[in-house]
Amino acid sequence: MRHLEAPWPTRIALLLSTTVLLAGGASAQLPPGLTGAKPAASPVPTPAPASEPAPEPADSPRASARSFIELAARKGDFEGAARYLQLPAAEEASRGPELARRLRAVLERHLDIDLDAVSPLPEGSPQDGLPPGVDKVGEVPNGRGGQDPVFVVRSRDAAGTHWAFSRQTVSRVDGWYDALPDRWVRDWMPEQLQLYGPAGLMWWQWLALPALLVLSLALGRVLGVFTAAVLHRVVRRTPTEWDERLLKRISPVLSLLWAVAAAAVLLPWLALLPDASRAVRSLLGGTVTIAVFWALWRSVDVWAQFLMERPWAADNPSARSLLSVTRNLAKLFVGIGGVVATLAAFGSPVATVLAGLGIGGLALAFGAQKTIENLFGSIALAADQPFRVGDFVKVEDFTGNVERIGMRSTQIRTLDRTLVSLPNGKLADMRIEDFASRDRIRFAATVGLVYGTSPAQVRRVIDGLEAMLRASPRIWPDTVVARLLALSPSSLEVEVLCWFQTNDFGEFRDLRQEALLGIMRIVEEAGTTFAYPTRTVHVVGPKAGKAPA
Repeated sequence: MRHLEAPWPTRIALLLSTTVLLAGGASAQLPPGLTGAKPAASPVPTPAPASEPAPEPADSPRASARSFIELAARKGDFEGAARYLQLPAAEEASRGPELARRLRAVLERHLDIDLDAVSPLPEGSPQDGLPPGVDKVGEVPNGRGGQDPVFVVRSRDAAGTHWAFSRQTVSRVDGWYDALPDRWVRDWMPEQLQLYGPAGLMWWQWLALPALLVLSLALGRVLGVFTAAVLHRVVRRTPTEWDERLLKRISPVLSLLWAVAAAAVLLPWLALLPDASRAVRSLLGGTVTIAVFWALWRSVDVWAQFLMERPWAADNPSARSLLSVTRNLAKLFVGIGGVVATLAAFGSPVATVLAGLGIGGLALAFGAQKTIENLFGSIALAADQPFRVGDFVKVEDFTGNVERIGMRSTQIRTLDRTLVSLPNGKLADMRIEDFASRDRIRFAATVGLVYGTSPAQVRRVIDGLEAMLRASPRIWPDTVVARLLALSPSSLEVEVLCWFQTNDFGEFRDLRQEALLGIMRIVEEAGTTFAYPTRTVHVVGPKAGKAPA
């Protein structure tokens, strides 16, 4: 009996037409002390029962079982419930309530009485092969590997006709009760605390659950700290550091696992009924699953950091950026796997969950196209490596440093210190200029000399510029240009072009400054000056001896 079910509404239909064929030769097993067997009957296909239910007779086995459950389990009225036990006259007043209480405990633990399966007919079931006035409601383990039947028989007292548990059944109640694992609780626990509250738990179990939770967490904390200390002494002797980092990250998980183990050990003391015990153990199993995937989630960060510190990745920005995206994808898969495994641990069919994920994936594909586009955009960025975290880039019409490459978007810190977030799906299609990937930086300038500069002075300026540039330790020697470019309307233009071998823009600024100062010095040493935009206007007057018109 599962928590001794609460009374159900009257809803059982009587059979309008039932044909029973008697089969000879086979006699049914009877309880000890019962005599006279009726032949076993074989049911024949009959028309469907009537659709409208008829009232349940008060003197039917089902009505009596319902009344016993209501009185014993819900109301705790064992004196009233004793009416449904066949007792010797000498024990009716003395042991009736006690036996009713014990029978309730036995049925709760071992027998789930399905009231729908109990006969609603006043004469009992005509098809069970038992004598008239005798019905079987189930079986109870006898402690010897077998099962003892539980019978109800038709009885009569001053209140009228009813059905009661047979004397043979009542005589076994004490033996069944003595074999119960929670007998010690039921013997000394006040009866009011043994009444049932929400979720089919007794009130004393509801009071004990918070205490068990607190005790389990305390034990888990102590054992987790002790385990982490022991493991720390072990991993400290290893030459690597990743195991120490991993241990530090999963220490809370160890405490949680120990707490679950302590709760599993203490759970039998609550003496939960089978259904409630299965529910709690399912909850503990789900908690273990969550703890395992929590540990995996934290381990991803440790392994990502460990790999980024490897020589092949420490000096390779592309590898580090790819590892960052891979870490995010690994966390995503761990999260999805954790959800599926947790649902399976709580009893949800995995196939149904996976099918639901498939249907959800289709809905996601239609309803979250932009999110999926950004996810694949992040994968494309990780594979192509157009830039990395920390790079100075130009995207369309703004420039800045890449601060973060996420699963959905990339954040760029602009020169104005604002933060621009670009969806990865769009960013993968944009024109991206990565300044950090340059192996050298171009320096270009045009030096304008005044028109009063002589050719010799121009040659001294050109030779001095080329010598000054080639003397720089960071110059790229293959291309150093210092040549007269053009005779412009206001100056003699000298082209200066070279590359400095650096990808650090701050260092390039210093090199550019030294080059510009060198240009000023060389022009001054050549004895000429810089030109500035001017225009000379020649005014032609009238010829001599000729008056103006």
